[in-house]
Order: sequence, then C-alpha cells, then structure tokens
Amino acid sequence: MKARIHVNQHNIKWNAKMRGTRPGGVTYRRPVITVKTYKSNEYADSVEINGPSRVIYSPDKPLSCGARVWIECKYSDLDLIKNPNRNHQMQDQSCATDR
Repeated sequence: MKARIHVNQHNIKWNAKMRGTRPGGVTYRRPVITVKTYKSNEYADSVEINGPSRVIYSPDKPLSCGARVWIECKYSDLDLIKNPNRNHQMQDQSCATDR
C-alpha cells in the first residue's frame, strides 16, 4: 500500500505559539509528521524509511490538504516513532492519497 509522508505546518505553528505547555506546566506538542494511506492517517515524531522512496514537489497540483511537497513510499517500509505519552489520534485536515 502506498503511503505519503508530509509535514503539517499548522502543527509546527501551533507548537511554536503554545510553547509546548498547557495549564499545570504539562509539556505537550502536536506531532508534525503525518503518514497518509488510502484508509488512515497516522501521526509521528519521526519516520524511518527502510526502502525505496521519492520526494515529490508538485506546486501546480497539490494534495487536497494543500501539501505541495511530500514523500511517497510503501507503507510496509516505514517505522513510525511516536511519543508514548501522546494520543496520536488527533484531528487533521483531510489530505487524500489520490491526486
């Protein structure tokens, strides 16, 4: 199954604005890496690609979420590294894997 990896700029901006803290001094940051397939979105702090991949820049035909740069590879070639203290099932803007 094909996967598309992209960086969520909205979460980067949110993390910078919120400075990673919530009331009570608890550190919290949204994950900025999104891995999308035709059936799911997963969020991670880093992704290791263990196989062939390609970086795509498509300014004239972005993905439906607006991403103009992404990495394509096989989902089975990925190792997602997630923060165990975070719920990665967060809301995200739609970004289909089919253009």
